[in-house]
Amino acid sequence: MRRLRPLLLHISALLLFSLNTGTATAAEPASADNPVEFIAHRDIHWVTAKGHPLTTDILVPDTDSGPYPVVIIYHGGGWLINDNSIMDATAEYLAGHGQLVVVNMNYRLLGDNDNSTTMDEIVGDVLGGVRWVKEHIAEYGGDPQRIAVTGDSAGGHLSAMVLLAARNLSSKDFSAQNPAFKPTYLPAGKTPEQIAQSGELNVQAAVLSYGAFDLHQSAKNGFESAGNFFWKMGGAEARGMFGENYNVKDSPQMYKAVSPTYLVPQASERKMPPVFAHVGSKDTTTPPEAVAAFVKKMEAAGQPIEYKVYPGKNHAFLDTGCNEFLRNCFDKDAPDTLDDMIRFLHKSLGAAVQQD
Repeated sequence: MRRLRPLLLHISALLLFSLNTGTATAAEPASADNPVEFIAHRDIHWVTAKGHPLTTDILVPDTDSGPYPVVIIYHGGGWLINDNSIMDATAEYLAGHGQLVVVNMNYRLLGDNDNSTTMDEIVGDVLGGVRWVKEHIAEYGGDPQRIAVTGDSAGGHLSAMVLLAARNLSSKDFSAQNPAFKPTYLPAGKTPEQIAQSGELNVQAAVLSYGAFDLHQSAKNGFESAGNFFWKMGGAEARGMFGENYNVKDSPQMYKAVSPTYLVPQASERKMPPVFAHVGSKDTTTPPEAVAAFVKKMEAAGQPIEYKVYPGKNHAFLDTGCNEFLRNCFDKDAPDTLDDMIRFLHKSLGAAVQQD
């Protein structure tokens, strides 16, 4: 069952928002440019995290081709609001136009589990979700050897963490002394250390849509304070993203451990899969200069990354429906970017295999 959260957009500290409307369905694809039909498997329960059930939707192209390349989506919302339904239109476009198996994931928000969920646990949900997909996606016609991750805003951050934290796993709890992650889902008999060593969380590509890449700086700028109204919109009291006992001044290594900009390895040490990062020119939430700073870190490390700024677009333009404050509408603003994403994913993953 989907969480009863308003479909709020991650806009900025101005704290204004609007409801999104207009979700597409399998019978009415997201666009009319001859997309293929797809089969939607909704609300698949994949794990329970400290009593909190997590679900996913899986969209499968209804053609004679397959197995299909796979893209996993993580939604935005400042780690405090929204669920995967806000990415329905994007998921349906990618499935219908890209002939991709699309896995539209839920993860815990900071306000879940009685406002006790921590940022490292959210990363653990995302990493565990990737491992679950690899284990089960063949049942839905997907190719577990051809998987990409994508997400917008907070989801862009989480997709980057899949690339950068997949080998930093531990059976021990996350702490200042052990800033390593524990996947929420693990196959029977496997430890996080074994998963890391065997590379079982490796993916083959990533699309980072106007992502947030420096949570260390965000905490310095007041993310954990009541001035960040997303806490109230998420129905939670403001607190530290790792709990009340930690702050960015005393435990900077914890905040940097969840900040992709500090985690980029040299390509001589570990070559990352191809990445496409993009942002709108009018985005003031994750502005082009902030995204470009991460891109430059990647380029300086010799990592493969493409970067594009879309003129005239604001934040959250891949979300379902319209947002009057941001002057975004999915049908107007998303398709050209999604077409670019599909081209990148096909180039990186290959297309579906035609059946004889």
